[in-house]
Amino acid sequence: MPSVLTPHSRNVALVVAAALFTQILDGVIIVTALPQMARDFKVGTLEMSIGVTIYMLAVAICIPAAAWLADRFGARRTFMVSIAAFTITSIACGLAQDLTQFVVARALQGAGGAVLFPVGRIIVLRTAQKSEIVSAIGLTIWPALFAPVIGPALGGFLTEYASWHWNFWINVPLGIAAFVLVSRIVPPDHEFKRRPFDTVGFVLTGISLAALLYGFDALVQGTLSTTYAVALALVGIAVGTAAVFWLLRRDHPLIDLRTLKIPTFAATDARAGVLLRIGINATPFLLPLMFQVAFGLNALQSGGLVVAYFFGNLAAKAFTTPTLRRFGFRSVLVVNGALAGLAIIACGLLGPATPYPLTIAILVLAGATRSMQFTALATLAFADIDAHQRSSATTISSMSQQLSSVFGVAAAAGCVNLSQLWRAAPAPGLIDFQVALMLMGAIVLLASLYFVTLHREAGAEVSGYSKRPSRSPAQLAENQES
Repeated sequence: MPSVLTPHSRNVALVVAAALFTQILDGVIIVTALPQMARDFKVGTLEMSIGVTIYMLAVAICIPAAAWLADRFGARRTFMVSIAAFTITSIACGLAQDLTQFVVARALQGAGGAVLFPVGRIIVLRTAQKSEIVSAIGLTIWPALFAPVIGPALGGFLTEYASWHWNFWINVPLGIAAFVLVSRIVPPDHEFKRRPFDTVGFVLTGISLAALLYGFDALVQGTLSTTYAVALALVGIAVGTAAVFWLLRRDHPLIDLRTLKIPTFAATDARAGVLLRIGINATPFLLPLMFQVAFGLNALQSGGLVVAYFFGNLAAKAFTTPTLRRFGFRSVLVVNGALAGLAIIACGLLGPATPYPLTIAILVLAGATRSMQFTALATLAFADIDAHQRSSATTISSMSQQLSSVFGVAAAAGCVNLSQLWRAAPAPGLIDFQVALMLMGAIVLLASLYFVTLHREAGAEVSGYSKRPSRSPAQLAENQES
């Protein structure tokens, strides 16, 4: 049965969560500052999108090295160096005088912070007992729920009343605080592995991830022609295939792909879990656009509705652990996954004339089921991971989530565009967003059914779930007599 987190495990998880919050907030907050930055740099606003893209590419290229760095130098030390690098490069981003300087600083910032998420999760897994994993990983997911809610408002406030520079300089006090807390609370490393660095594996995986992410991102943003974007994605797939063959043949691969032979990990981070994340990640992208483009709401009204969606995310945290304990991973992933898919489909049925309370209720339900599904996926992924597999597992999981996030947005945008082309309409309309949401919901609904193939008590050591065999009337009578 899952136990309450010990004070030490809770503190470690909270410290890691605080560091991750800084990184996630940085990715959200910058969007509101781009127009002002474009004016200062004397470039077009669309040109500033390269600052977002270059950061994403730097993270993608460097993530595969997370497992080796944590094993070679220790997770705590790597985490602290990453925090320091992210903080220092944030200063450089704020000091940039033109677009070229900014792009270089953002690339270095992405490289510096790339391993924060996977290495932070390694630290949490090493500290928590198996019975504490649900609660511990649940704490590290909070930043991803809070940052998107407060990020745009905070970024707008800083840009309006201070300057765009403070969207980056705010990372300095946050980074210093995180560095100090990690040094005092996270225990020193005792696990080291001296293995050679797989340079070829690093180059292949980096090129594959960068090409895939940039190719799909370019399809959404329109920064490249469709032909070039698709060609990039195909290059990523081809190089990724070569990377898999290379990693499987190496005695000391950069990433140990044998981890994917574990059924629970493969299900959550390589099979159905990927499709679930793609469908669910499409929703926060589609909803604000639908509210503004199709409903005719302004940014403030649209933001208010999106807050209801993220409120559902936060509210679900209170009952996620008890639900997993009561019903187990398999039942939760199947039933809650189906509900998540139906909730997204219900979002596709919304319209300007939908009663406001009903709209809010559907958004809260969609957010709550999203949160529970992500927590269940993230926790089950590590239920059967041995100590020597943690580093590779967290790196693979981070890569999978990075790809799923971009693919989700690309798939959503593609659905909207295809629906618009099918209607031969000059601009996207309500029906196009509804079609996209319904398709994404159908993907989530169908993918959730895959988890029926898991053992009923999969991950029971982590969730605390145990199927109690029913007793016959004769057995009950015998117990009463005794």
